[in-house]
Amino acid sequence: MRQIRTPEEMAACAAEVKRSGRTIGFVPTMGALHEGHLTLVRQARMCADFVVVSIFVNPAQFGPNEDFASYPRDIEGDLRLLNSERVDAVFFPTEREMYPEGYRTWVDVGGLSEKLEGRFRPGHFRGVCTIVLKLFCLVLPDAAFFGWKDAQQFIIIRRMATDLNLPVRIVGVPTWREPDGLAGSSRNRRLSDEHRRHALCLSRALHFIREKVSQGETDTESLLARARRIIAEEPGVVLQYLDIVDIEQLDPVARVVPGTMAAGAILVGGVRLIDNVVFPADEPTAGRKEG
Repeated sequence: MRQIRTPEEMAACAAEVKRSGRTIGFVPTMGALHEGHLTLVRQARMCADFVVVSIFVNPAQFGPNEDFASYPRDIEGDLRLLNSERVDAVFFPTEREMYPEGYRTWVDVGGLSEKLEGRFRPGHFRGVCTIVLKLFCLVLPDAAFFGWKDAQQFIIIRRMATDLNLPVRIVGVPTWREPDGLAGSSRNRRLSDEHRRHALCLSRALHFIREKVSQGETDTESLLARARRIIAEEPGVVLQYLDIVDIEQLDPVARVVPGTMAAGAILVGGVRLIDNVVFPADEPTAGRKEG
């Protein structure tokens, strides 16, 4: 497994792979890897000849009062996991290398970035889109893999790739959940046992919506009112939002139909967690490479 630290070395590696006629599968991460990340890596392995994983805790997507300093970091553990998954190259640049002095160029997907997460994290998706586009320019992926757990991020990056005619296929991979139902997240490491039990109210509320929809209920106002009560009854949990929106424009809808999702965010024990369910329940998955 090649360990790459500089943008110049990453660009040279990608060019070498392309010259050999091989395809590149890319998984961008912020490290503190868990089974959800490894699921993305395995999908990339099935779809591409050469797999690259990036590890970069991107300061540009954190607000001034967010958890950049305390975000989990474990580069040695991450490298061990990636080596065991037969990753071909891991790219872990420094902040100075990705945002050198005088840096001033940003990417913003208007109309989608201000909704849901954007209401509580202004500027977040500007930072996400900027770093993802920079990584795409260096890695030259044929396909890039993102988890549906961060559904809004996936939708925005897919729109960015379409609008900018980027030659990369954006692949969404179903959310990996821990045995108790908690959506996989690096931030889960920061939960105490007690806070983890309380945090499960978000997945319970989303499961409630999914169950009622499977029984034929579609009225979003009624579904959300009851689901929000599930969260409100949990001690120590602050609900930031729980909405049902269409997955193209992220606008609220009156009824649940195919192509909508329920998405929410909570704060528990100082940790912010997000989760969602998509209707229909079967989220698109990556396909196998041919040959």
